[in-house]
Amino acid sequence: MKNNSKSFFKDIQIEEGFSLLKFQNTGGDKQSFLKEVSSDYIQFFFCIKGSGKLIFNNGRYGIDVLENKSLVLYNPLQNLPINIDVNSNSKIITLLISIKKFHSFFSNFATYITFLKDENKSKKYYSAKDLQPGELVVLNQVFKYNLHASLEKLYTKGKVYELLSLYFNFSEDGDIDSCPFLENEENVDKIKKSKEIIIERMTDPPSLNELAAEVGLSLKKLKDGFKQIYGETIFNFLLEYKLDYSRKLLESKKYNVTEISSLIGYSTSSHYIAAFKRKFGTTPKKYLGKL
Repeated sequence: MKNNSKSFFKDIQIEEGFSLLKFQNTGGDKQSFLKEVSSDYIQFFFCIKGSGKLIFNNGRYGIDVLENKSLVLYNPLQNLPINIDVNSNSKIITLLISIKKFHSFFSNFATYITFLKDENKSKKYYSAKDLQPGELVVLNQVFKYNLHASLEKLYTKGKVYELLSLYFNFSEDGDIDSCPFLENEENVDKIKKSKEIIIERMTDPPSLNELAAEVGLSLKKLKDGFKQIYGETIFNFLLEYKLDYSRKLLESKKYNVTEISSLIGYSTSSHYIAAFKRKFGTTPKKYLGKL
C-alpha cells in the first residue's frame, strides 16, 4: 500500500491473526488501497469521518463505507481482499481478525453472535450499523494518541479490545449508551445538537458560551464531550466542515470564489483562499480549473 503526503496508511499487528489498519486521506482526491486477505478472516470497518467504498469483482460491485457507520464482512467460501477507495477528508479503521482468534474471544457468547453459531460457520456474513458515541471515542483515540513509538502496539491493543467490548455488548442493558466520558444519553443528544447548530449557523456561529447555554451543558462538558465524540475541537470541526462544503460548492460550478467565501462565513476572500490552500494544498481557483 502506497502513501503520499495527502494520505496515510498504517498496518499494526496486534497479535497473531489480529491486525488493525488505519486509513486517512486529507487530500482533494480519493486514494485507493489494496491488501490481500484470506477467507478465514473477519473484517470490521469503522468510518470515523468522510466515506469510502469497498470494491469487489474487478469493480463490478461495491459497498459504501459511510461516516459514523460500522461494517462487518466475513466469507469463509473465498478470499476477500480489501480493495478500498478512501474519499477526500476521510478516516477509516479496519480490524482483521482470524475466525479462530475471534472465537477464542467470545467462546462463551458464541450463541449471541450470528456468524459464530454452528449453523452459520460456513456461510458468508454481512452487517452494517451506526457507530455509538462510546465506539467513536475509542476510534478517535486510536487515531490521535501521543505516545512513544515503543508503546504504540500496547496502547493500540488495549483500545482495540475496548472497542470490541463496546461493539459486542452483551449486558442486559445493551441499549444504554456506554460512553466513558458522557454520563448519559441525554448529554450525548446535547453534544449532537451542538454539532447541528454550528452547521446550521456556520456563517454566524454562536460563541462557545452561547452554544453551551443553548444546549444546556457547562462549557467544559461541551468542549470535552464534543472532542471525545467527534475527535476534534468545535472550532476545528467547523473549519473542516466549511472548507469541505466550499469544495462541493466549487465542484457545482454555480459560484465564484468570492461568493463561496461569503456563503461559508468568511469576511474576506483572502482569508478563505489561505485556509483552503492550507487544507487542500492548492487555491480554490486552481482547484476549480482542474474540474
